[in-house]
Amino acid sequence: MGKFIVIVLDSFGVGAMGDVEEVRAQDVGSNTALHIIKKIPEINIPNLLNLGLMNAIGEEWEGFKFSEKANWGTANLSHQGADSFLGHQEIMGTIPPIPLNEPFSASIDKVKKHLFENGYTVRKLGEEHEPNILVINECVTIGDNLETDLGQVYNVSGSLDLISFEELTEIGKKVREVVKVSRVITFGGENMDLDNLLNARKIIDNKFSGVDAPESGVYDKGYQVIHLGYGIDPKIQIPSILDTQDIPVSLIGKVADIVQTKSQELYPGVDTQYLFDQLFEQVDKMSTGFICLNIQETDLAGHAEDVPRYADRLEISDKNIGRLLDKLNEEDILIVMADHGNDPTVGHSQHTREKVPLLIYSKGLSNRQVGLRETMSDVAATISDYFETQKPANGVSFMKELIK
Repeated sequence: MGKFIVIVLDSFGVGAMGDVEEVRAQDVGSNTALHIIKKIPEINIPNLLNLGLMNAIGEEWEGFKFSEKANWGTANLSHQGADSFLGHQEIMGTIPPIPLNEPFSASIDKVKKHLFENGYTVRKLGEEHEPNILVINECVTIGDNLETDLGQVYNVSGSLDLISFEELTEIGKKVREVVKVSRVITFGGENMDLDNLLNARKIIDNKFSGVDAPESGVYDKGYQVIHLGYGIDPKIQIPSILDTQDIPVSLIGKVADIVQTKSQELYPGVDTQYLFDQLFEQVDKMSTGFICLNIQETDLAGHAEDVPRYADRLEISDKNIGRLLDKLNEEDILIVMADHGNDPTVGHSQHTREKVPLLIYSKGLSNRQVGLRETMSDVAATISDYFETQKPANGVSFMKELIK
């Protein structure tokens, strides 16, 4: 066994899924990868092309041709919608149950009661005629997340000058026990206090109320975060399964924040080059183990509908992928994939429900196809086969197609 490396180019989808007309009509016609290539025909991504990007897209365009030697496939999303958090849980081998979508005001009373019964001081903040937030122990707020699709996420935000991250996490877990939305994001920062949080409180459509996290300053210094997902059992995901076998696990980028593991090799961050530098350090020191890297700046460019920025981040990623290929030995396997789409040309700034590429590299392996997989969890199942461990909760391995 060697290293099994997964690089998630966040949002780099290769074409709308077949169900979008029914479930996400706004995503009809989306194809993140192809449309970026067409908008920026001078884009320089030779390694992604050699790995089979156009094969995964399913069509050639001008100078962008199919690769004859690539190992490739595609995968549908089996989670609801097109979400980075749920997408990464799926990649790791679980598909959470469908969560509720509702404003925090629908849960505020049961959350208040549950926290009070567990010994916290709790008060509502807001006028009677408007949606409220909660203030806990005079240093933490709970309300709607205002930076993602409304109704999907609640934020538990705190000042780490007034409460430890461990104590803050316990509050987040108590909220998670009684609500059924997709995520409870629990986070805090330093050099800020309750007033900074309260002064950033906003109300949207007289239905959603929460703290504008960037405006509060919580991200500016000492930021720590944990994402608590609905219906997530990390024990049956591939990182935790590898943990039990003492197989090294390293998570780099956003995946380090949203996937749970006992490993201490966690390297959160956003800057693309910084994250690849962390990847190279792990590759150099790890003889065997699992590494997952998420490149988030592609997704941020998609949200900004900024095609040139997206192309630039792809070029940086491609250059680093080429450097990585030179470091891999015959036992190592690399998969470059995505977690959904985010087509910056489709006419809106949200994620798009697209198939994702599976671009597979192992030294000496060529011209293998793994087909269209029904779920991204097949990646986790393949990792379990590679390391000969317990299977994750979901997924079918394609390891047989990769045997040399």
